[in-house]
Amino acid sequence: MCVAIPVKIISINGDEAVAETGGVRRKIIVSLVEAPKPGDYVLVHAGFAIKKWSKKDVREFNEIMGGIGAK
Repeated sequence: MCVAIPVKIISINGDEAVAETGGVRRKIIVSLVEAPKPGDYVLVHAGFAIKKWSKKDVREFNEIMGGIGAK
């Protein structure tokens, strides 16, 4: 089973971004979401941002999952 997780975009360079969750940074592909920018929260699956999320979405996810998503 694969799980998508919310991350916060830190920086963007073309279709690649550096994103952070739980203090861990990694590169992701952001070409599938419209107008991504630093500070946005996105849902990531298999290294691809697949949907923008609001801070409220991330907060609810963390409440349900015990804090494994972006903060």
